[in-house]
Amino acid sequence: MQYKLEIYAPEAEIIKIRDLLIEMKAGIVGNYDSVISIVNISGFWRPNDASAPVTGDKNLINFGHEVRIEVRCDKERVAATLKAIRHIHPYEEPVINIIPLANHEFE
Repeated sequence: MQYKLEIYAPEAEIIKIRDLLIEMKAGIVGNYDSVISIVNISGFWRPNDASAPVTGDKNLINFGHEVRIEVRCDKERVAATLKAIRHIHPYEEPVINIIPLANHEFE
């Protein structure tokens, strides 16, 4: 079974995260590897007093731009891939969504 990882990050981190995902063997679809998508997004966040934000001001609603990096990952590689991403990710609290895929049920 595969999962889709959605990783939110600053645009400047795309290559570092891409290279890590390839190293972790995420992004394999059939006979292809390194299958990674990038989506430009905008969003809001408010860091509280206990936070150490990379961008934005504490206790204010901030607005900014980042990217969403999307990649498929085999179930047995998800935990190690997440640990590796969190190790290099610049955000104090990286947003990473893990979405189960049902593609195998329709092949």
